Amino acid sequence: MALKFPIFMDSQSTTPADPRVVEAMIPYFTEKFGHPASRNHSFGWEAETAVDRAREQIAKVIGARDPKEVIFTSGGTESINLAVKGVAEMYREKGNHIVTTAIEQRASLDVCKRLERHGYEVTYIPVRPDGLVDLETLRQAITDKTILISIMLANNEIGTIQDIAAIGRLAKEKGIILHADATQAVGKIPVDVEAMGIDLLSCTAHLMYGPKGVGALYVRRKGPRVRIAPMIDGGGHERGMRSGTLPVPLIVGFGRAAEIAKAEMAAEGERLGKLRDRLQDMILSSVEEAFLNGRPDRRLPHNLNISFAYVEGESVLMGLNKETALSSGSACTSSTLEPSYVIAALGASAELAHSEVEHVGARTIEVVKRLRDMSPLYELAKEGVDLKSIRWKAE
Repeated sequence: MALKFPIFMDSQSTTPADPRVVEAMIPYFTEKFGHPASRNHSFGWEAETAVDRAREQIAKVIGARDPKEVIFTSGGTESINLAVKGVAEMYREKGNHIVTTAIEQRASLDVCKRLERHGYEVTYIPVRPDGLVDLETLRQAITDKTILISIMLANNEIGTIQDIAAIGRLAKEKGIILHADATQAVGKIPVDVEAMGIDLLSCTAHLMYGPKGVGALYVRRKGPRVRIAPMIDGGGHERGMRSGTLPVPLIVGFGRAAEIAKAEMAAEGERLGKLRDRLQDMILSSVEEAFLNGRPDRRLPHNLNISFAYVEGESVLMGLNKETALSSGSACTSSTLEPSYVIAALGASAELAHSEVEHVGARTIEVVKRLRDMSPLYELAKEGVDLKSIRWKAE
């Protein structure tokens, strides 16, 4: 079967909309165009019903008891902003301390940096070498002024899945609100806000084969009731937490994507895990000084993050980017290779998926070895020279 280039292997950045999602959305761009806040006629009622159904679909995929706990936003970044800033403002009289990790995505870290400029204190706890939070380190970071723990459920680069249930139990023990950035997790692995003790959860549609431009924030209503201050005022939409006209077509698509993900997640995760493992085995068995990042037994099924010593990650990507869409992390020696279930969403065959993985694996091995042949550092290392002992001449 002929391959179609370039091969998309970067699904932790975005995914295409599933055709079934697009089909569900189309009527709400045309004949079903009502405003869901217009409650005086059938057009508005129809739109409101569609939005309510999407809330139910999303609530089911995250284990929420009440669909009204789902607040729609423009995406994951806004959801994170609303959660962290909303708690910071609402609970300022109780305390001004936030605990997060050093490996959060920029949407979280930049919010925390801004809050620090406004007098809040933020503790950025480190993670273990496997990417997981150490519970004792987290416990020690908590003070009597801590009002929020904000931790990414699944990391966006190495795919590590945190023990969020254990973190949730600690948060409940201390009476602290827990926010989980689940933008990479929802729709890919089972998420249950009740079982995990999550009070606020951020998610987005475009990472689960839904449309771009819409996300959601789960806000717990009971046990305990969580309150957040709005960032956008005007109209009191979304229980007063996020005013603005709701993008009904996008919300409908988000709901349909959540419904599909819930039904197909287990089988798709197993399929992707096998493809990921095949790619991993190809590379690690053929390339010296290549290292798997993150914890092998606690990571997203479609994630593979490998570091190659003695070559720059960007150089590897440049050697591959005409045929393959990949991403590197912030470290210059890392290269992220992510077998994605985009193939299944577009209806391609299993044979094609395996062919793509085989091709990307073979080309990655070829490019890394070629770059190694050009690397004086690699040559020195192979000769047994301790590179750390070399005193480089200053420019």
